Amino acid sequence: MYPAAPAERDRFILERRGPRTSHDPWRYQDLIVEDERIARGSIARIATVFLTGRECPWRCAMCDLWRYTTSTDTPAGAIPAQIASARLALEEQHEHVAHMKLYNAGNFFDPRAVPEGDYHAIAAALAGFDRVIVESHPSLIGSRVDLFLEALDARHVQRDRSIQLEVAMGLETANPNALERLNKRMTVEAFAAAAEGLKSRGVALRVFLLISPPFVLPDDQHAWLLRSIDVAFSCGATVVSLVPTRPGNGATEALAADGYFRAPQLEDIERSIEAAQARFDQGIVLVDIWDLERFARCPHCFEARRARLHAMNLEQRVLPPTSCLHCGCGVAA
Repeated sequence: MYPAAPAERDRFILERRGPRTSHDPWRYQDLIVEDERIARGSIARIATVFLTGRECPWRCAMCDLWRYTTSTDTPAGAIPAQIASARLALEEQHEHVAHMKLYNAGNFFDPRAVPEGDYHAIAAALAGFDRVIVESHPSLIGSRVDLFLEALDARHVQRDRSIQLEVAMGLETANPNALERLNKRMTVEAFAAAAEGLKSRGVALRVFLLISPPFVLPDDQHAWLLRSIDVAFSCGATVVSLVPTRPGNGATEALAADGYFRAPQLEDIERSIEAAQARFDQGIVLVDIWDLERFARCPHCFEARRARLHAMNLEQRVLPPTSCLHCGCGVAA
């Protein structure tokens, strides 16, 4: 039985975890470069550095990102060193990118994950970029955002080139009951207040929303996703990223056994982004296609369906469905 109290939920989630892999805090997890549609209507090459650092202090029921973190505080100097190493790798690959995502599987503004004393070194390591995107829990939007902006501004004064800061925050769902039970320890109102805090600082907002979040009834999933996108844009988001809820962290399996969760299938993901792009034009709506194969059932059409979703991300319009005689996808009855 899923507990009602937050502290008991923490224990429920932690007790169902598998073993943690040991990670070197001086080495980043991964580096990818991909095309992404950006707010001004063009396509940019964007590098994403998956940083290594301390685990997020929140225990969200659906999250498996703790697998890529450390259980101890991130050492001073480690994050700037990881960014510098990633930039060197980009140079060796002859990749010319203007935007960089710094995703640390947690919260950039958690001082135990990214020490405040490293902000100026991080800003220096980002010199030459037009935009940097970091991720954070809404509760941490405050004074450390100001400190990081000051560090970025200091580099601007020295080099006469500003870096636009964008913060990605997980709203997950605007369904208040589901959001509370996810153990994220926030409300939609608190999210909106954090978004306003970013807006007042001139910081751009990217919002993560879950496809098929736990605690939302199957028949209500579609309506709540569209309502959640509407909330995200009303909070000032320029980009909304739809993230399929991945099973496999232990807690999601327990929730599925109790009828609280059903993992999305590729058809659910396709319907979600199709509905979103058909309805909303206030900003960019993307679907996360990382690890997409785990949601697919037919190997014959998967690559074509993945390519279609990637193209929809870039073109921001619904494209004709993929047809497959093996599974019946896109084939009229």
